[in-house]
Amino acid sequence: MMVREGFSVLLGAQPDIEVVGEAVDGRQALAQVAALRPDVVLMDIRMPELNGLDATREIVAADADAKVLVLTTFDLDEYVYQALRAGASGFLLKDASARQLADGVRVVAAGEALLAPTVTKRLIQEFSRLGAPRAPTQERVGDLTERETEVLVLVAQGRSNSEIAEGLVVAESTVKTHVSRILVKLGLRDRTQAAVFAYEAGLVTPGG
Repeated sequence: MMVREGFSVLLGAQPDIEVVGEAVDGRQALAQVAALRPDVVLMDIRMPELNGLDATREIVAADADAKVLVLTTFDLDEYVYQALRAGASGFLLKDASARQLADGVRVVAAGEALLAPTVTKRLIQEFSRLGAPRAPTQERVGDLTERETEVLVLVAQGRSNSEIAEGLVVAESTVKTHVSRILVKLGLRDRTQAAVFAYEAGLVTPGG
């Protein structure tokens, strides 16, 4: 309760953020999200009744536009990879500063993925452990143009649109168009799922 109320106070103090509700467990979180329809859900992984992983999966299944920002104590939490696959839009450590917390909520609310370098590293390690790329996923890469594949890899590496634009020497609007087309072609909901797809397809590998 102390941690939850602390986050609530920190976020509520931001002029552009309104805390509309709190929940003590995953089951209550589902009810609150259904009733309040928040722009962003700040979700703890380890909770009673229904854990954050299952709660995230149910929230996203019920509302494709739902944005869930996952909180956990360790960047090597065993659920990080699973949470991102379940549809979480981002990931934040509980020891993040008030500014990082507020910025994280803003990033996810804006439709961007919040993938810290430690999370990117964790994903690469996880897919490395799983072995060969998944064939069905790999086949779908063929639907992308060479430039779209290039952009997808950069998204998976945690680069923002502005960083990708600067690296490819193109306008940021062009990058946004590429990302939108990638999501449509691959049937993905957001940048986080695009990153997971890139790892599953073997486009991003350890050291790559």
